[in-house]
Amino acid sequence: MIKNLLCSILCLSCLHAFAQTHRNEIGIETDDDSYLAQGDDRYYTAGTFVYFRHALKPDSAHHQQNKVLGLEIGQKLYTPQTGSINLQGFDDPRYIDRPFAAYLYAGANLNLLYKNESNLKLGAQIGVVGPAALGKETQQTIHKWFGLYHPDGWEYQIDNDFEVNLSAAYNRLLARGTWADISLTSYANLGNGFTGAGVGPLIRLGDFNQLFNSVSTQSTAIGSHSFTPLHDHELFFYYLPQLNFVAYDATVQGSLFNKRSSTSMEITRTPEPVVFSNQFGVAYSGKRFVIDFAVILHTKDVKTMTQTDNWANITLLYRFR
Repeated sequence: MIKNLLCSILCLSCLHAFAQTHRNEIGIETDDDSYLAQGDDRYYTAGTFVYFRHALKPDSAHHQQNKVLGLEIGQKLYTPQTGSINLQGFDDPRYIDRPFAAYLYAGANLNLLYKNESNLKLGAQIGVVGPAALGKETQQTIHKWFGLYHPDGWEYQIDNDFEVNLSAAYNRLLARGTWADISLTSYANLGNGFTGAGVGPLIRLGDFNQLFNSVSTQSTAIGSHSFTPLHDHELFFYYLPQLNFVAYDATVQGSLFNKRSSTSMEITRTPEPVVFSNQFGVAYSGKRFVIDFAVILHTKDVKTMTQTDNWANITLLYRFR
């Protein structure tokens, strides 16, 4: 009888653990400088992204604890020091200290997460920079909805160019205490749209989980808990200072291969080769929802920019089987 009771308890525990896992998640991220309530609208002014992630069966032979396939679509908008160059009287193109540009893309990635709390995330994107990315239409629509100024100056935007970009990110736990840990983060991009790399330490304070099942590594989707999580829910603050090296940026420099046409009004600039960023955030992951809010402070990424670039992002994901 005792043996049967123990078996029943074990089965219930396994069912409970299984009930807490969710293989799928879907959600949205929005980036905007207006979230900081500074009264500014410039540089990286807005971004919208839709995500879907599905947990695959990890390869135990290679010591994987989790494996996640991700799909996404997104759009990024960039403007100079003001999004209404002509209306503000800055009709001299020299006032365009950062080019008007938009990037519209679709992408996929595979996140390989290991038992030693390292992970390798490989991704690919195809997209377009230029009028086909619908930056002008998106900004004008949003400003009309919210009764903001009418954007003007998009005739100077980066010309149309098709982009193919590859990416890789690597993270690894360095040290952990009861309520704090630190890990190495790094990434590299290669393509005719974006080429560069970055590295920095990620510091987490609070209730966080292992890096193979955490908001920090976009791995909250998981097939089964064959391990004991550090916490039932995540709620932690984080800080990520990062050194970024820029080799090419199509939203600043235009097409890598195509020559500018004689009728083009495109205005390009020269990017800074080294950019430093600070990201401060708070993240939560529960049974169904994942929430992440962050503030990003960015040094000038274009040599002619008159000011630094700051924005915030909000991510909301819903988890399901």
